[in-house]
Amino acid sequence: MKNKKENNRYAGVCKVGEKGQIVIPKAVRDMFDINPGDSVIVLCDKKKGIAIIKSDIITDLTDSILGGGEE
Repeated sequence: MKNKKENNRYAGVCKVGEKGQIVIPKAVRDMFDINPGDSVIVLCDKKKGIAIIKSDIITDLTDSILGGGEE
């Protein structure tokens, strides 16, 4: 299957290495501004699959719910 990038969507294939690691394709890293050293969160549901999101999205969501940085 060839990689397919269309509008704001991407479909492609990643191979799982011997240590269980995958490489996030460059087109996806560019789309989501994922850079070396960034953290990602892996969300899993046995029926729905796996989602990978940048951890700053959760930080932004938490700040919006709890208020940003004020104690």
